[in-house]
Amino acid sequence: MFKIAKTTATATHLPGSLELNDNDPEMLAQFSVAETWVGDFSSGVISLKERSAKLHGLSTPECGLLSLMRCYDRSDHNRILEIFEQAATLSASFCFSTTITMPNGYRQPLFCMGESNGYEDGYGGSMLGMFVFPRLKNNVGGAFARRQ
Repeated sequence: MFKIAKTTATATHLPGSLELNDNDPEMLAQFSVAETWVGDFSSGVISLKERSAKLHGLSTPECGLLSLMRCYDRSDHNRILEIFEQAATLSASFCFSTTITMPNGYRQPLFCMGESNGYEDGYGGSMLGMFVFPRLKNNVGGAFARRQ
C-alpha cells in the first residue's frame, strides 16, 4: 500500500471521521505499538520516539531518511523514497506499509501515515506522522510478539 494525496486547507474529511467516540485506544494498544514522529526539511532530521527507534534498529531517536529506511524491505525502497520526495515538495498526506527485517530474521510489519507542510509556503517545511507496528502472534507458544 502506497498513497500520497495533495492537501489543501479546504479539504474536508468524511462526515464523522474525526469524532473520537468511536476510537478505542486500548484496542489499538492491544494489537499494535503506535508512535508519532516528526521530520524537519531544513535539517533533514527525522525524530522518532524511543520504541520506534529501537524497532528501526537505530541507536538514537534522530536520523536521516536513508538511515530510517535501511531496515525496510528493499523492494519498497524506491516507492517510499518517491513518497517522501513528493511530500517534501508540496503539502500532502501520505501512507505506506512495508516490513522491517529484524537482526534475528523476524519480519515486523510497519504502517506509516503522515502529512507534510511543503516548501510552497516559503519556509523549510516539516512532516508529522505516525508509525504503527502490529503485534502479531508468533509460532512459538502462541504468545504475542512484543518488543521492549
